[in-house]
Amino acid sequence: MTRQQAIEFLINNPVKFAHMLGFTKLGNLHNEWIREMLRGKNDKTLQASRGTYKTTCVSFALALIIILLPNKRTLFMRKTDADVKEVIKQVQKILCDPRTIYLVQCIYGVTLKMIVSSATEISTNLTTDIKGTSQLVGTGIGSSLTGKHFDYIFTDDIININDRISKAERERTKTVYQELQNIKNRGGKIFNTGTPWHPEDAFTLMPESEKYDCYHPEIKKIISDALLAEIKDNMSPSLFAANYELRHIATEEVIFENPQTGAPISNVMNGIMHIDAAYHGEDYTAWGVMTYHDDCFYLYGKLRRKSVDDLYGEIMSDYDRLLVPKTYMEDNADKGFAAKELRKLGMRVVTYAETTNKYIKIVTHLKAIWKKIIFVEGTDEEYVQQICDYFEDAEHDDAPDDAACLSRLLYKPKKQEENTAIWY
Repeated sequence: MTRQQAIEFLINNPVKFAHMLGFTKLGNLHNEWIREMLRGKNDKTLQASRGTYKTTCVSFALALIIILLPNKRTLFMRKTDADVKEVIKQVQKILCDPRTIYLVQCIYGVTLKMIVSSATEISTNLTTDIKGTSQLVGTGIGSSLTGKHFDYIFTDDIININDRISKAERERTKTVYQELQNIKNRGGKIFNTGTPWHPEDAFTLMPESEKYDCYHPEIKKIISDALLAEIKDNMSPSLFAANYELRHIATEEVIFENPQTGAPISNVMNGIMHIDAAYHGEDYTAWGVMTYHDDCFYLYGKLRRKSVDDLYGEIMSDYDRLLVPKTYMEDNADKGFAAKELRKLGMRVVTYAETTNKYIKIVTHLKAIWKKIIFVEGTDEEYVQQICDYFEDAEHDDAPDDAACLSRLLYKPKKQEENTAIWY
């Protein structure tokens, strides 16, 4: 392949290049996205339904900029540093692939080598710039941008669930986005990708979005009607509208309806237990035992408006009576003190640090299996009712939180089929 052929191949047919590297699910739409990311002159915003490989396209665009525009400096930004690292790693894999090295050899007559290859930065031997800044720098929105300047800036999912639930987070994201305009070099561009979360999120500051919702003909080639129906059934209407229809609707008041009850308590014998502990104030302590068999999730739930340390005896009684092998408890609030006390009483307790937003946990994990949950005899009516009364701003959410944690432990959804790519 000649130098010119290699350049034209990467510029005009980036998806064919992606297919060579195993990213076979990318199609004509993605080819246009990557070309726009690479060659577009102005700031742009792309909103597309979840699961349409936007981030995969960004990773290829970042790799192509390093190859074809080696003296340009690019900033890649996501919500957190951890989110950034997986994409930077993907770009490194693209650059280190033998087929990429061959194309670089055709263009420059040199073997591509990584000069800087860290979790957040990439630079190669292709650059002749003497400023010292790496060709690609990745960062979360919490990092300092003072004194930095870039030719290209890519933001990917810098708006997420935190912007939906927190006005302070929305304002923080907006401030960071405004700062990006100050560090963009003259003639540079900002390319934004993501999905909307709130009517007043940072998308209001970006160029008007080019939108590809779940009903767009090209997106329907990626997300089948059957898969979309399954996703919609397992997600609250407001989250589905934002993430797949790219629109905002008022938060629904009712999420969990028509609970199934009355199964024999024997169905939860030998199940796992979870305790959602209260320590003071008006909160409830909730605990539940769940099993999965015969394509049903059986749930025994208890709810008391008491501190957990007043309920050790009652909780231990259920633990022993139902032959529970293991109990799970969050240790964020009390540093594991309640778990230690229950261990002294003979309970096998596994503690964990909770990092997931409570609302998103409930409307994903619990909603995903709600139609298959059957509450067994002995479950407190208040436990079931608090779940059925739950909505985003509900005053009490201890029972749905407890049930969601059990659902997360037992329900393992099938992962979307993958090739060698990271799929988003």
